[in-house]
Amino acid sequence: MEVEKNGGQEIEAPKNITIKGILGLLMANTDGNGDAKKVISLGMGDPTAYSCFYTTSAAQEAVVDALRSAKFNGYSPTVDEENSWDFDFRTEIILLVWALAGYLSRNLPYELAPDDVYVTAGCTQAIEIALSIINRPGANILLPRPGWEVDLSAVENLADHNTVAMVIINPGNPCGSVYTYQHLKEIAETAKRLGTLLIADEVYGHLAFGANPFVPMGVFGSLTPVLTLGSMSKRWFSWRLGWLVTNDPDGSLKSPKFVERLKKYCDICGGPATFIQAAVPAVIEGTQEVFFNKTINILKQNSDTCFQKIKEIHCISCPHKAEGSMALMVKLNVSLLKDISDDLDFCFKLAKEESVIILPGVAVGLKNWLRITFAADPCALGEALERVKLFCQRHSC
Repeated sequence: MEVEKNGGQEIEAPKNITIKGILGLLMANTDGNGDAKKVISLGMGDPTAYSCFYTTSAAQEAVVDALRSAKFNGYSPTVDEENSWDFDFRTEIILLVWALAGYLSRNLPYELAPDDVYVTAGCTQAIEIALSIINRPGANILLPRPGWEVDLSAVENLADHNTVAMVIINPGNPCGSVYTYQHLKEIAETAKRLGTLLIADEVYGHLAFGANPFVPMGVFGSLTPVLTLGSMSKRWFSWRLGWLVTNDPDGSLKSPKFVERLKKYCDICGGPATFIQAAVPAVIEGTQEVFFNKTINILKQNSDTCFQKIKEIHCISCPHKAEGSMALMVKLNVSLLKDISDDLDFCFKLAKEESVIILPGVAVGLKNWLRITFAADPCALGEALERVKLFCQRHSC
């Protein structure tokens, strides 16, 4: 994985369309197809459209119970109110951070405290808060580009005195990589040498089904401070409730100034609906391991299907089979196609002719690559890949 530096005092509007924007345009391009093929989207990592990825009954019942109780129709307590531990009608929401701290401590060599956990409206808001609290004039952050491992020599060459953090995504989106324990340790040691904070996006945490088990970056919190970002939405296929966690047993992220800044951003941004927050302890406690195992088995089966089916399509290739998350990247060889100019052209014509949505690689910084999301019903996935095969045959040189 290569890295690029992103920083500076001036903020400009994005020049490129967003991933959701591109997917929206692709979806619109399927309208009016004469053969009335059902649209199959392999472009967005939201599997909830398929019954095989419905959330657990324990989650549904917990949310219904919280809503019907009529106790959680008001505002969430502010972070300061949470720390006062006033056991009034807000007590059950306050217990949320205790439940999350316990859940997120399961794979760590130390116990998280409730005040290490900040609740957010999904992982996206956690990312926004993390970047906001470390921002300063002239600062830069080392961001990952799609790949299988972090190029640590490139990291050290790019870092300078204005580098405030480096970001990792594990399990990886869009490549489906899962870092080894040793590689994560080397990342932490590099961050320590550079004196930079580590921001670990672990929204796909525990969705690993290959040779490498998922290892939380917080395991190395004693080596270097880690901000861990995550969400319930991927593992539970449920509502957008996320978290920002300070994995920092030595307390370097406990300075009053940093904590006050973090609390203020959380209060400004708000959080998830209160009844969702209230349901989380029961969701965590009531979800059986069989639910998670079923998810892993389906994702592994779909990953294997993708890898094998792609071998049958002459103009695309997959360098690595996905071992985690819900997506993989495939290389598009446009020289083998007679009327396709690039990945964007490929995806728009595919949507128009076959009603299959795939994300062009240019959306994640890789021109003439494609991102295929395999979090779909296995039958729908197989049909979509067969349509891609037919499309490529029609456009073959």
